[in-house]
Amino acid sequence: MTRHYSALSLLKEGLNAQKGWRPAWRSPDPKRRYDVVIVGGGGQGLATAYYLAKTHGVRNVAVIERGWLGGGNTGRNTTAIRSNYFYPESTALYDLSLSLYEGLARELNYNIMLSQRGMMQIVSSPAEMEMAARMVNAMQVNGVQAELLDLAEVKRRVPIYNYAPNARYPVYGAIWQARAGIARHDAVAWGYARAADRLGVDIIQQCDVQEFLVEGGRCVGVLTSKGEIRADCVGMAVAGSSGALAAKAGFRLPITSYTLQACVSEPVKPIFDTVLVSPMTGTYVSQSDKGEIVIGGGLDRVPSYGQRGNLPQLETVLSGLLEMFPVFRQLRLLRQWGGTVDVTPDSSPIFGESPLPGLFINGGWGTGGFKGIPAGGTVFAHILATGTHHDISRPFDLQRFRSGHMIDEAAGAGIAH
Repeated sequence: MTRHYSALSLLKEGLNAQKGWRPAWRSPDPKRRYDVVIVGGGGQGLATAYYLAKTHGVRNVAVIERGWLGGGNTGRNTTAIRSNYFYPESTALYDLSLSLYEGLARELNYNIMLSQRGMMQIVSSPAEMEMAARMVNAMQVNGVQAELLDLAEVKRRVPIYNYAPNARYPVYGAIWQARAGIARHDAVAWGYARAADRLGVDIIQQCDVQEFLVEGGRCVGVLTSKGEIRADCVGMAVAGSSGALAAKAGFRLPITSYTLQACVSEPVKPIFDTVLVSPMTGTYVSQSDKGEIVIGGGLDRVPSYGQRGNLPQLETVLSGLLEMFPVFRQLRLLRQWGGTVDVTPDSSPIFGESPLPGLFINGGWGTGGFKGIPAGGTVFAHILATGTHHDISRPFDLQRFRSGHMIDEAAGAGIAH
């Protein structure tokens, strides 16, 4: 049952240091044994635990997080959600995610602040328009709504863009996906955490995995800062730390970790109502519900586990923004941050059993982890519960790097985000 608070009761709780509020989820001590242990308390790990309990009835589950829930990439991204990918394998994965996002607030009884304001990918040359038409056609063939907009329609929808005759990157049109948008990142993590907890999942924070327990050549649990925790199988959903955790398990993943940084401006009145990206500048932008201009760009191509980014890359992102929106020149930046992303050679995620039997992987999302949370949790829960691939996850198995069946979305879709 949902508890409703009046404005007066909220004020009283605030003045009383919120002592009358119950925690949204428990903070139990870990048991010595579980059916499944999931390493990583971000959106992917929490969603996996929720679907394990709800869909598969596997409720003796622990989610282990070395910090706090959603403190990694889930809380350090630009909140964009979309499914405008080129390959059918990617489309199936990300459109499942978008479809689940559309009903997630009702399912979790938690407002994730989904805003389907659409996403526009600017096209800056006649040759790009030809490729954009190909992209839209591929999306439609794959069953995803998409439109190719001409210049007049782009001007109508985003009148503040730079349409000057001498613009460095002129506008010829755009790819438009109306169902795309944004959601509140911490609300997604909190909603899944509360729902999983109510189904009996143990969420254990401030618990660092020190090594994997291996017996008879099989992973049988983890040694943590809170002691040994054994399990029938272990799932790993740790985003940018995938390579480091794999090393602890004794194998190497085809993953490189980079920093992806973003920033927000001071809040201003509503000025545009879509998510917009320019592949030529490498910058993408939206406006938050609070009025902040949320700005992101490309990867800092120096491998790093830092969560700060660097000034030269920030300068590149902001120069792209000002090419796109000269009207933003007077805005002041409010804050800047970075997330550590795990990038595979084909810019697509990895699902399935690792080279260490009993240890399963959900990783390699690169910049797509937040938008893929509901689908990633769904298919990873299936893998952990059944030991076999979900139809949607099968193309993303590690085996593709041996067979050469890559799903190269960075090349296919033109952008890695």
